[in-house]
Amino acid sequence: MKYMLMMNAPGGGPYQIGGWPKQDIQAHIGHMIALNKKLRAAGELVAAEGLTGPDQATLVRAGKDGAPVTDGVFPESKEFLAGYWIVDVDSPARAYQIAAEASTAPGPGGAPLNMAIEVREVMSGIPPDML
Repeated sequence: MKYMLMMNAPGGGPYQIGGWPKQDIQAHIGHMIALNKKLRAAGELVAAEGLTGPDQATLVRAGKDGAPVTDGVFPESKEFLAGYWIVDVDSPARAYQIAAEASTAPGPGGAPLNMAIEVREVMSGIPPDML
């Protein structure tokens, strides 16, 4: 079963991590790299990426003629998607374990951030009850 684990960060605008001491940034990123290596070695990692902050986001929709219409940036967002993992695991419980481990990435001073990680199953097709 595939799951998407979405790491949400507080506040809008540029990432707050940019104001952290260098050693705290390195510890935080090191935690994420170690987690990805562990998941890759276990054969559970499908993909993982960090995303730019909402200060660099653009909202796109199709106009009446189908051409892209852009809008944004929306730095006033309460929280935003900072990155994600797609994992292939045997159970929801395992996906939750991975999310909890990601959540404990260290922040300033090395204290765990306990970030919110949203977990959703990746659908392999249209559920039968929707057909």
